[in-house]
Amino acid sequence: MESLENKFIKPSKLVEIEGIPMPSEVLENWNLISGFQARPDDLLLCTYPKSGTTWIQEIVDMVQHRGDAQKCARASIIERSPYIELFPPKPIPSGFEMALAMPSPRTLKSHFPVQLLPTSFWEQNCKIIYVARNAKDCAVSYFHFHRMLALFEDPGKWEDFLGNFIAGKVGYGSWFDHVRGWWEAKDHHSILYLFYEDIKENPAREIQKVAQFLNIELSELVLDQIVQHTTFERMKKNPMANYSNVPSFVMDQNVSPFMRKGTVGNWKEHFTVAQSQLLDEICTQQLGNTGLKFRTEL
Repeated sequence: MESLENKFIKPSKLVEIEGIPMPSEVLENWNLISGFQARPDDLLLCTYPKSGTTWIQEIVDMVQHRGDAQKCARASIIERSPYIELFPPKPIPSGFEMALAMPSPRTLKSHFPVQLLPTSFWEQNCKIIYVARNAKDCAVSYFHFHRMLALFEDPGKWEDFLGNFIAGKVGYGSWFDHVRGWWEAKDHHSILYLFYEDIKENPAREIQKVAQFLNIELSELVLDQIVQHTTFERMKKNPMANYSNVPSFVMDQNVSPFMRKGTVGNWKEHFTVAQSQLLDEICTQQLGNTGLKFRTEL
């Protein structure tokens, strides 16, 4: 175990793939990843990191199992919807290997921007659910994630990290490009584009959208069960969703819990007025003519 621990303590270097900073393991396995064979009945869940990924994974699993929480406790979230571009140190299996071994229909996870997604997902016309979260809360959450995850370089001070986040010098690149790329793709592909803030505001309405997208009918009773099961408070205590089974030398939840706040507006505790205004201005420049609108408070 000691050697594995030492391996883990070394953070990933960021390297560019098609101009986008990515963990070096992704580049090392790029031939495998880019050649990933999607199946027509795959469902892909995609987000920019720290945008409600685990939340939508649990919601979708509950919808697929018609609100049966026991079935959703069959395995950890990592195994139920494998993260296809994750290649941790051996002997831990990669998300890629887990996905290959999974029987159809598969639910898979990725943080790829639209241009790095393996082309077979488009060729097979797979359904994709994308969740976007406002840049301010996303940046704060990503900052704390960098603090607790040993695979990331130390993020330094908040203002330094925010500068890197705005410049797209973090893993998966520019938040602006990511949310905009998927927003534009939804006009040409089978993509359900959801907003974190909408799910927070009215989970039943948004979960119903997921069910309709997947052609699943839910009774009011089952819908309510899913809403209750996927509240932040319940998920924070759920060992199959809260990553508590990941060793502390990989994810140190004493530094910052994996499920930290799960709110809209926590950015106000981190941003200065000047930082907030700057990000607002950049959002207007970058997203102004796209029709893409984000709420930073409810």
